[in-house]
Amino acid sequence: MVTDPIADYLTRIRNAQMANHRIVEIPASNLKKRITEILYDKGYILKYKFEDNSKQGVIKIALKYDASTKLPAIQSLERISRPGLRSYAKPDEFKRVKNGLGISIVSTSKGVMTDKEAKAQNVGGEVLCSIF
Repeated sequence: MVTDPIADYLTRIRNAQMANHRIVEIPASNLKKRITEILYDKGYILKYKFEDNSKQGVIKIALKYDASTKLPAIQSLERISRPGLRSYAKPDEFKRVKNGLGISIVSTSKGVMTDKEAKAQNVGGEVLCSIF
């Protein structure tokens, strides 16, 4: 049993990239599916596939690497809000990730979105993680 599924999700991606794997499989949930869609939309992963063949389902993520240097597209994955210390922010309190080059993923009352989208819609929420 995993006590923090989002930290497990980020750790699986981080470990797969350090081992230079092309594909990583992660147990699915609606929150993880939405985070995966955001990563794809922002260009951090190559592609993804949701498989509902088991009880819980699986997310298969094709990781993205630079062709010339073979470095992963995701340089840093950091969990911000943890079960022991939740982190909430108002729209004007979102911190910039790597001077605006990275993104933060926020869980709001209007769904899971990036910090820039939440700021544009003027909604705050729980800051889940930051990605660069």
